[in-house]
Amino acid sequence: MRIGELAERTGVSTRSLRYYEQHGLLRARRGSNGYRDYAEDDVRLVSEIRALLQIGFTLEETRPFVDCLRRGHSTGGSCAESVEVYERKLTEIDQEIRVLLARRAEVAAQLAQSCPGCFVRG
Repeated sequence: MRIGELAERTGVSTRSLRYYEQHGLLRARRGSNGYRDYAEDDVRLVSEIRALLQIGFTLEETRPFVDCLRRGHSTGGSCAESVEVYERKLTEIDQEIRVLLARRAEVAAQLAQSCPGCFVRG
């Protein structure tokens, strides 16, 4: 399938698809006319990349998931390398939550000090 069809089927722009290819996550074959040609499996790869990006993974963090699918696994998260990325991401998110909770407590304390009768929600 050509790049436009892959973009339409996955909801990703052609520019993003070329970007994924530039970073080695997609491997387009070239037809005799020079156009990129993608396989049906690439729909699943792009969908995996897109889903991971939407929940905060970086493009590089998607690589183990793509590699896992390329090795024939039914899900990108079923390989040990992918599980490691999941675990690292959860650790990062937990740290971000701790930072946000500390920041919230500081803002709430400043509000309480500035406005003793004001109600702090949460």
